[in-house]
Amino acid sequence: MSLHRAAPTAPAPLTGIGALRVATYNIHKGVRGLGPRKRLEIHNLGLAVESFDADLVFLQEVRLFHTRESRHFDRTSFGWPEQGQAEFLAPPGYESAYRSNAVTRHGEHGNALLSRWPIGDIGHHDVSDHRFEQRGLLHVPVVWNGSVVHAIVVHFGLVHRSRVRQVERLARFIEAEVPSDALLVVAGDFNDWSERLDTPMREHGLVRATAAGAGRERPPTFPSLAPVFALDRFYLRGLVCRSMQVPRGMAWSRMSDHLPLMAELELS
Repeated sequence: MSLHRAAPTAPAPLTGIGALRVATYNIHKGVRGLGPRKRLEIHNLGLAVESFDADLVFLQEVRLFHTRESRHFDRTSFGWPEQGQAEFLAPPGYESAYRSNAVTRHGEHGNALLSRWPIGDIGHHDVSDHRFEQRGLLHVPVVWNGSVVHAIVVHFGLVHRSRVRQVERLARFIEAEVPSDALLVVAGDFNDWSERLDTPMREHGLVRATAAGAGRERPPTFPSLAPVFALDRFYLRGLVCRSMQVPRGMAWSRMSDHLPLMAELELS
């Protein structure tokens, strides 16, 4: 296993004073590679998350524990963290919220939210569409500058029909659990290779975030080595996107198969 000696190059400073700075990142369970080339990246991911300097970090494929991986990496100089990955990745002063989506033979993983602002009751809703893919929504209300922002972390399925049904379940969950006039950010890995979810999301009042003046540009985040697909996104209600960026470079491409997506939001 190798650990980069310096933090990844920090994303360029964004512009807003008083804006809500957000990031979404599929961290690939903190491990990359196969067989003898398998390496633990969770320590580098901790440096990366801290470099975001974000108010809210939406994370997918986050391990709570994994007995086999923890034994494997216990022999390395920087071993498997003792606590869950969400808690481990939270910078000093941040709160972490985590709920499992999938339980496997050796462990479990799910979605997480890291917040530098106070959080409320943590909710979870199963949106699995079939037994081969366990998927869920993590819902966390956050008190930001005197307003409540409802943050929902998602990781949708690999089949388009499943994703459409998951949008419908998301919409029903929002109708039941989120006040109709509340600020709302839905973020994560939508696995929408064909760019077909914007319309059904918009029909439920959720508008995809794009940077001001960027038109229909969608920053690609996958695969991290040579990104082509914009799988990682923010959908908004009551907020607009002021700026957006995807950090690039070899350090970022090593840590996960996705690149992080960052944005600054402001009240609409």
